[in-house]
Amino acid sequence: MEAQAATKWVIDPLHSEVQFKVKHLMVSTVTGSFSQYEGTVEMAGDDFEDAQIQFSADINSISTGNEQRDGHLKSGEFFDAEQFPKLSFESTGMTKTGDDTYDLRGNLTLHGVTKPVTLKAEYGGQMGDFYGQTKAGFEVTGTIKRKEFDLTWDGITEAGGVVLSDDVRLVMNIQLTKQG
Repeated sequence: MEAQAATKWVIDPLHSEVQFKVKHLMVSTVTGSFSQYEGTVEMAGDDFEDAQIQFSADINSISTGNEQRDGHLKSGEFFDAEQFPKLSFESTGMTKTGDDTYDLRGNLTLHGVTKPVTLKAEYGGQMGDFYGQTKAGFEVTGTIKRKEFDLTWDGITEAGGVVLSDDVRLVMNIQLTKQG
């Protein structure tokens, strides 16, 4: 029996977004994003369930719409972009949980700390584009605890309220382009 050729996909950054959301003062949510990132998906055939996923984002590309806050996030009090310039994810498994849903397991490295995480991935399907390329889409979501990655900065208001939640929600809308 012949082995099936590998299928490789790459992230299309023009049609993707990588965001995070965190509660501020526990009453509202601040959204940030990364504008520079890359990733690949490789699998034995056309079944995403056996996919090997590699992803990285450039910490210096972080944006929350506020230059002062972005500078604080890149500083040593948060991400420390100078010492830890990349966030990375490497999959360890992808299990189908429904018709178009998966549990995506892998190791997330952030701020020099690597931890296993499980994210939810919803498959949006495949479609050919105007240029003859095959595209596939996923929405990937999950929550991490920032303090588990040594992102421990905390602030307390004068009234004793927490400035920043430990929970950080990840929301990634990813469009992949099939190679070859």
